[in-house]
Amino acid sequence: MKSLFLGTAVLALSASFAMADTVRLGTEGAYPPYNFINDAGEVDGFERELGDELCKRAELTCEWVTNDWDSIIPNLVSGNYDAIIAGMSITAEREEVVDFTQGYTPPSPSAYAALSADVDLTGGIIAAQTATIQSNHVVDSGATLVEYPTPDETIAAVKAGEADAVIADKDYLEPVVEESDLMFVGEDVALGGGIGMAFRESDSELRGKFDAAISSMKEDGTLNTLISKWEVGGTW
Repeated sequence: MKSLFLGTAVLALSASFAMADTVRLGTEGAYPPYNFINDAGEVDGFERELGDELCKRAELTCEWVTNDWDSIIPNLVSGNYDAIIAGMSITAEREEVVDFTQGYTPPSPSAYAALSADVDLTGGIIAAQTATIQSNHVVDSGATLVEYPTPDETIAAVKAGEADAVIADKDYLEPVVEESDLMFVGEDVALGGGIGMAFRESDSELRGKFDAAISSMKEDGTLNTLISKWEVGGTW
């Protein structure tokens, strides 16, 4: 899904996770179909179902915590939860601060959506969520970037005429395009190295448990079943 940056310097804590404790899984809760809050006020989506299954296979007790995207890595590092499972793309920049599992989805394309087919994607104003791989791509493309804290606000910006187009994960944009006047424009863009769980660098044992659980789901086909059910990315 998305990505990037964490702000300026972030202090890494040396305290490591005690395996007897409840594992707190941090997610955004605002990026369907990966994660969202359902009508009952609970975390739902592909990553909720995936995370619960991974915890079961790793024989861990887990609970879910929501956090705004732009501070999701700093709050992991500072100990507010023990792992991130939030549509986070694996990037070299993030790996300087956190450790990732293997990807649980292959890299999926990013795409542009707009109200008109003739928008200028390299010279226009492009909306993207703050601190994502898509926002970095807009800067690199030469277009004018406008950033918003949530993905819903990027869509609203295009509809309100504040931006010419939005760029996001294509599997996030597909239902938006189907249900609105927006249309896909330009070519899909390959960004990131797939989506994985992120951990503090001091928690290698905990990361290893989830990594093994992801491997087991790949091997028995249940991960592909979940990916197909929620229509996220491509299968393994």
